[in-house]
Formats: sequence, structure tokens, C-alpha cells
Amino acid sequence: MLLTAKRHKIQRAETVTRYRWFVLAFIFVIYTLSYGDRANIGVVLPVIKAEFQLSNFEAGSLASFFFVGYALTQIPAGFWYSLFGVKKLMALSMIMVSVFTGLIGTSGSAFMIKMYRLGLGLAEGPTPVGMAATINTWFPPKEKGIASGIYLAAAKFAPVIVPPICVAIMQSYGWRYVFYWFALPGIILAAGWYFLIKDRPEESPFCSPGEVDYIKNTAVANQQKEIQQKKSFLWLDKLIHLKHVSKIETNAQIFCSWNIWGNTFGYCLMLSVVNGILTWIPSYLVNEKHFSFIKMGFVASAPWIGAVLGNLIGGWIADKIFDKRRKPLMLVSTLSTAIMMLLLINSPADARLLGIMLFFTGFLLNLGFSAFTAYPMGLTTKKTFPIAIAVVNSGGHLGSVFSPMFAGFLLDKFNYGAVFSFFALCAALSLLVILTVDEPIQE
Repeated sequence: MLLTAKRHKIQRAETVTRYRWFVLAFIFVIYTLSYGDRANIGVVLPVIKAEFQLSNFEAGSLASFFFVGYALTQIPAGFWYSLFGVKKLMALSMIMVSVFTGLIGTSGSAFMIKMYRLGLGLAEGPTPVGMAATINTWFPPKEKGIASGIYLAAAKFAPVIVPPICVAIMQSYGWRYVFYWFALPGIILAAGWYFLIKDRPEESPFCSPGEVDYIKNTAVANQQKEIQQKKSFLWLDKLIHLKHVSKIETNAQIFCSWNIWGNTFGYCLMLSVVNGILTWIPSYLVNEKHFSFIKMGFVASAPWIGAVLGNLIGGWIADKIFDKRRKPLMLVSTLSTAIMMLLLINSPADARLLGIMLFFTGFLLNLGFSAFTAYPMGLTTKKTFPIAIAVVNSGGHLGSVFSPMFAGFLLDKFNYGAVFSFFALCAALSLLVILTVDEPIQE
């Protein structure tokens, strides 16, 4: 009996489980729901705007109030995670997200929607920091780009399924029930996270010692190979400033790093485009193109179908083709997004052609989008990464605060051509900023 127990112990030590992929799948589901809780406002916005007699600027502010709270809590959450771990705060965050989502449906005025959206942002702010920190801990360097791509694909998968679901609920029960139904799954997922996901792989009973060793030691085994591969992209490496960069080992160094701040500013500008589209594309299709709500629900999903593919393919290309270089696809995405925004100024009214154009808009925008999250992983240690990604997310989402409201202001004064021109300018400025940061050779 003792011999059998020892044999099982040895076999478990030698077995390399793949529990990290279950962790990533769980993260994908959570982030899909989280993004659905913020994306549903764009679908119901035409109805809310009519019911409460709002201007475009006021309607845009309903979306922006979420991002005010969202930006405020990310840096404090980063410090919390760095000191105490992810599990408890993540579970609490998900529960409070469900509470505030449900409360939005009870609103009797636009002011109450704004307050509940602010509360929703405050509650959800810790979630992406915790998920990014979990990926950084649970995946070896050579898989972090792919894992980040899958994680961020969830943010784009949600808008694929949210418009048709919201339209179906609205037509059957009214806009308030959209928020009641979206509030329910978060409680279950919070319990699942608390009991199934550990802060570190070595703490999980489902993760074998072999998998723990794989996660922690792959970088050392492949270091020389990685450096040799990087030398084969000499023309590209000169453009992206590939160089040895010392790891950021203290919190103070994070706030003094232009690489972190440059990534943050670039992310801010790209999120201005993403969340501007998320907020205003449904209204654009209904009010400008005169689509029915059912047709709007399907066409509004097109950019996010492209976005899911862009995130997945982009993460794979960054890891496998560009050997963990993050900047090349960031530059491709910023340039192509600026071009697509200009093309949308004269977009066709035909639903099929417009859907194809929006699909490629989402695909190109998100081809390098996950790199903004993966980029700090090459600059920081596991201890300083939660603070670094909190800075990137918090500063980045300031663009999300500003963009929906400013787009609404442009609509009140001009038209959708001005809105798409603004988005094109944001993408072009992001391109210029990203050109100034270094591409780190990971030590």
C-alpha cells in the first residue's frame, strides 16, 4: 500500500497537467460577462435616450460614468493584489458588479443611471488587473502573448453576443430587464473563482508539480534560443527599438518608466476608439443608417466578431512569428485603425457591405490590441506587474471616460463624419506614441 502511494506521488510529479488553460477559460467567461455588463448600455441607449429626452452628449455621459469609476479603482487594486493576492478581491468585485448591474434596471432618471454606472465601474475596476496578474503568474513567457490574446478576445466576444440578446430581451420585456438578466451570472462565477482559482499554480491541487515547473522554468531553458531568433529581424528591431531593458523591480520605478507611460498613453488613445465604437455604433446604425433594431443587433456584432479573431491571431503571431515582440502588431493596429475610421466616414448603407467593413475594422484594430497588456509583462517582475498593469489600465481607460462624451458632443454639433475623424486622429496619435517606447529583450 505504501509503495503504491509513493508510485502515485511520483507519477503525479512527472505528469504535466494543463490546468492553466482551464484558468484561462474561466477568465474568458468572466471577462465576457464583465464586458457584457458595460456593453449593454450601448444597445439600449437609443431607447433610454428617447425615454429620458437626452442629448447625444448626455447619452454619451451614461457610458462615460462607468469608466470614471473603472479608472479610479485599478491602481488601488494593483497595490492590493501585489500585497495580498488576487482571490478574495476578485470574488468581491464580481459580486458587486452583479449588484450594480441589477440596480441600473431600477433607475427612475438619467442621473440614477449615471450613479449606478459609476458604482459599476468602481466595482469592476479590480477585475482586469486581477485577471492580467493571474495570467502573468500562471503562464510561461512564451505563452503570455497567446494567453493575453485569448483573455482580451473575451472583451470583444461579449459585444458579438450582447446586441442580439439585448434586443430579444427588450422586445419581450423592456430595457430594464436587460440589466436584471445580466446581473445573475456574476454571483455564480464569483463563487467559482473563489474555490477553483488560486493565486499561484503551486497552491492549486489541480496543477501538478510538472506543470508548475514548466510555468516557472521555460524562460531559462529557452533564453539563448530566444535571443538568437531575435537577431534575425534586424530591420524590424531597429524600427521598434529592440534593446536590453532592466526589469522594473520597485513600484517607484514603474512611475518613472517612459516605457510604461508610453504604453499607457497609446492604450488610452486606442481605448478611445474601442469604447467610442462600443457606445455609438448601435445608435449610428439605427439613427444614421435607419436599420431596424433586429438588423442593428446583427450588424453591430460585426466589428466584434472581427475583434475576437484579431485578438486570437494577433497573440499567436506576436508569440510565434515575432518571437514575443509586442510593438510590431501594435503599430499595424494603430495605422490600420486610423485608415478604417476614415473609410467609415463614407460607409455604405447596405447592411451586408457595412457589416463586412465593420468586421475588418474590428479585426485590424484588435490584431495588436492584446500587446498593450502583454507588453508590461516583459518589463516587470511578477511582484511589480500588478501595479504596472493597473497604471496601464487606469490611465488607458481615461480615454474611455472622455471618448463617448466627446463623440456625443461632436454629434450634437456636427455629424458621424466628425466622430469617425476624431477616432482616426486618436489612432494616429497612438501610432506616434508607441514608436517612442522600447521593445525589451526579456532577460
